Amino acid sequence: MLVAAAVCPAPPLLVPEVASGAAAELGDARTACSDALAVLAASRPDLLVVVGAAAEGGAYDQGTPGSFAGFGVDLTVTLGPDLGEPPSGHATGGTLPASLAVAGWLLGQARWAAAPVAGVAVAAHLPPSGCGLLGADLGGSAERVAMLVLGDGSACRTLKAPGYLDERAAPFDAAVARALGAADAAALAALDAELAAELQAAGRAPWQVLAGAAEGAGLDGRLLYEDAPYGVGYFVAAWS
Repeated sequence: MLVAAAVCPAPPLLVPEVASGAAAELGDARTACSDALAVLAASRPDLLVVVGAAAEGGAYDQGTPGSFAGFGVDLTVTLGPDLGEPPSGHATGGTLPASLAVAGWLLGQARWAAAPVAGVAVAAHLPPSGCGLLGADLGGSAERVAMLVLGDGSACRTLKAPGYLDERAAPFDAAVARALGAADAAALAALDAELAAELQAAGRAPWQVLAGAAEGAGLDGRLLYEDAPYGVGYFVAAWS
């Protein structure tokens, strides 16, 4: 059963080494992520499931490496502590997709040791129904499940945004912020997948996985951070 969740943004720029001279611009976001991870640790989970969007879905064992070399930085992380054990045989293998690599960095900063970690990459095109089913399955994967969910809002908030300015972006992000702040699983599940794709909102699928996991869990939510630096909607929320 899902007992806690943390929602964090997924840009590699969250990692100071990647952001370089602009690292201070996301300082408040990093602080909020740290606070959200503390809520997860306090929930005494039996398992932490890390969920992030990727081109293709897949599963990743604890200790799987991720690299930021593709962003010009010689930095390697792992998904939770590297236990030095052979793979379970149930994971995709290889290296982490970017969203889970960011999660690995966050867990490393938090010195996560509260529970074993499992990673799940969600295909960005997975429909809401599929996300809900996946979330329900993950939520039932242990007696006490915590979830770290990585995802960004629209990338169309300003003229200089990656997706240029779209007047639908701000209302879409506002609806996401309300849902995350209220732990409103139904509102997340109802997000329009087609609109999210047009607005380049990469967090849609991971958020809807969270919605599936949280159905019936009775969690309360707090929105810890909301902003749109670089024209992209970023949110941090904690559910418990």
